[in-house]
Amino acid sequence: MATLTVRDLDDDVRDGLRSLAARNGRSMEAEVRAVLTGHVRGLRRPTLLEATARFRRETGGIELELPSREGAADIPVL
Repeated sequence: MATLTVRDLDDDVRDGLRSLAARNGRSMEAEVRAVLTGHVRGLRRPTLLEATARFRRETGGIELELPSREGAADIPVL
């Protein structure tokens, strides 16, 4: 695990972090970790599996009507 020091942070930003941490029941340090982690992970493009899982969670999935196979050409035997 790495350690990060942030210098010259505006007082209003510090106060906002303090309020956010209190609302979420976390320490300021834990809140900063959560904010940074969420932001950086949000920048990463999801994998196809992640995107599919998210789609299914949000929409419940979809039902596709499969076309009839009647009248389809037979596969030639070689």
